Amino acid sequence: MTETKHIPVLLNAVMEALGNIAGKTVIDATFGAGGYSKAFLEAGAKVIAFDRDPNVVQDAEKMAANFNGRFEFIPKTFSHIAELPDVYDAIVFDLGISSMQIDMPERGFSFRGDGPLDMRMSESGITAADLIESYSVDDLARILRDYGDVEKASILARAMKSASPRTTFELKDLVHNPHDIAPVFQALRIAVNDEMGEIIRALTVVPEKLKVGGKCICVTFHSIEDRIVKNTFKDWTTAAGDPRMPVVQNARFVPIKAQTPTDVELKTNSRARSAHMRGVIKSY
Repeated sequence: MTETKHIPVLLNAVMEALGNIAGKTVIDATFGAGGYSKAFLEAGAKVIAFDRDPNVVQDAEKMAANFNGRFEFIPKTFSHIAELPDVYDAIVFDLGISSMQIDMPERGFSFRGDGPLDMRMSESGITAADLIESYSVDDLARILRDYGDVEKASILARAMKSASPRTTFELKDLVHNPHDIAPVFQALRIAVNDEMGEIIRALTVVPEKLKVGGKCICVTFHSIEDRIVKNTFKDWTTAAGDPRMPVVQNARFVPIKAQTPTDVELKTNSRARSAHMRGVIKSY
């Protein structure tokens, strides 16, 4: 693992939004390279971290050893928050793909280097190549449109079905419009890992898993996941402060001010350019 390459996005904004977390229990729903978890632990919190990627287990074990008794790692998707037995002080999601996954050609997430067309975060289930082979042209076109906003999605879907690419470069060569390459890879990755379904399932159980005064913070990186988070939080907080405001699972929520990266962060971390931080506080 190469943790030194990974710079947690909007970490300062997240820590400011959380406030004093010393002695509190924070769920890091997306452990990744451990940047958020480490910051929470150094601030005095107890952390329960989730991640489906088996490649992060070694880093998680080192963190558990360094923060004996205050760190627990659960090697599952973050929708398994639903199985936790208690209520917690904060739940934090750093959504999307991590830089360390992109930097490994053998994982097949990126077109920067050639590798198998895999894209599985958990390294189990169907690969992106399998998905292309098994899905219909119409279903592939829908994935490209919905998750990548790809132009001429039906034409490209037919080309993909005909060619049955098995490597990242084979797929890249099928995409004639250079502007569509990144969205195509993004769309397939989202479909392979059911990323939007995971977000929806996890957010659904957040209200019942937060203590009164507990906070849910989400950092998003593209418009699809950000729309889900934004609309969910809006549904929870409409008319905040009004006694008629929505009640979600016997709780009401107030919004935390949304944040985007500062100019300083953008200069030091290009991955931050599309990031948004949104949050809510459980008021009762």
